[in-house]
Amino acid sequence: MTRRRDSRAAAPASRVGSVNPRFAYDLHLCEGHGCVVGADEAGRGCLAGPLVAAAVCLDYDRLKAADFAALEKLDDSKRLSRQARAVLYEEVFRRARHVAVICRSAQTIDRDGLHNSNIAALATALNAAAEAAGVALVDGFALPVSAPRHQAVVGGDHESAAIAAASVVAKVTRDTLMTRLHDAFPSYGFDRHVGYATRAHHQAIVAHGICELHRRSFASVAYTQLELQMDDVSRDPSPNNRSE
Repeated sequence: MTRRRDSRAAAPASRVGSVNPRFAYDLHLCEGHGCVVGADEAGRGCLAGPLVAAAVCLDYDRLKAADFAALEKLDDSKRLSRQARAVLYEEVFRRARHVAVICRSAQTIDRDGLHNSNIAALATALNAAAEAAGVALVDGFALPVSAPRHQAVVGGDHESAAIAAASVVAKVTRDTLMTRLHDAFPSYGFDRHVGYATRAHHQAIVAHGICELHRRSFASVAYTQLELQMDDVSRDPSPNNRSE
């Protein structure tokens, strides 16, 4: 693709006043003006709970110095503290042009497979947030033709501000949901590990069995210890569909 260079390209960068290279990444791709939408997911490797995909559209023509300052710490959500994620979550919703959040339940993951559920959720989120976006980015995965024209960026949540914003929205949304679900399923400690395959989670599964939030199609040591019969559940052959 041929990239234009004109006087407009420098204008947004002059407003940034930021050392965060993720803004520079987006501004370069959109040639210094227009919208960039990024999509990412949270919960792909969990034993329990939904997969959550989010897409965030940042309009670089409308962002002011105060907006860049408020979003300065955007990064891969795994690199941020819980407190930092919570603050950024609120700022993203205040300053983004569009935000879309899509959930896929454990039952859907078991039926359709993890990879298929993941790319379908990302594509749906991207479609919902990509209106007027000149550049669309996805963390790691190329999506089907039903999605808007996009670029897959390996490690994109650490490269692009728009993908990082989506990473934060997806992570905070999912963690909040799992914390609330702890009240309905208090034996599993979802308020602490939010469904990931921790030692405490394994011990809880062995002690109490599984609940409706657990993904029965995943290969887990804890499931093996329970001698669960999974023959009637379709399995996703993708290497991503493993908890350990």
